[in-house]
Amino acid sequence: MKKPSLLLYIHGFNSSPLSHKAQVMVQYCKESRSDIKVIVPRLPSYPQEAAESLINLIEKYKTEFTIGLVGSSLGGYLSAWLNDKYGYKAVLVNPAVKPYELLADYLGVQTNPYTGEDYFLENHHMVELQDLLVKTVATPESLWLLQQEGDEVLDYRQAVGKYVNCKQTIEKEGDHSFVGFERFPEKIIQFLNL
Repeated sequence: MKKPSLLLYIHGFNSSPLSHKAQVMVQYCKESRSDIKVIVPRLPSYPQEAAESLINLIEKYKTEFTIGLVGSSLGGYLSAWLNDKYGYKAVLVNPAVKPYELLADYLGVQTNPYTGEDYFLENHHMVELQDLLVKTVATPESLWLLQQEGDEVLDYRQAVGKYVNCKQTIEKEGDHSFVGFERFPEKIIQFLNL
């Protein structure tokens, strides 16, 4: 008998479960695939804590559910790490590839605009991010890159190069939020085999 399906959506840096793409996936599943359990955890702001909370979630549900991953930005980086660790299929939306370089410019006090939480980013958090790096994609067929070239936050070429052997949908224009994400939920669910 087929196990029930679970979609784990992983939000990005300074984001939350209220992010637009997360809500698009939640709404799609509610309306069209109510059989899918959707979890959009509010991740801790620090990389190691976020990684541990994701592992705890997966360990809680992995025997009961077929799990698929969607991750945006830093959530894409974490999804690639979980894909490498557990083998779950993942869709990476404008994913961070080297967040430990990018976020080095954000050391110090940060405020999450969604939650209002203040926290303090330090150098050791960049090391924590490096510890989660997947150097080589072991199963490219299990990843789908959704990338817009107009991403103003991340250099889209890093993701295109890193995930070169994976399924890729690369769109001209767009931005970091991934304009028109509403076009993809059904295809995402199909790719994840949920």
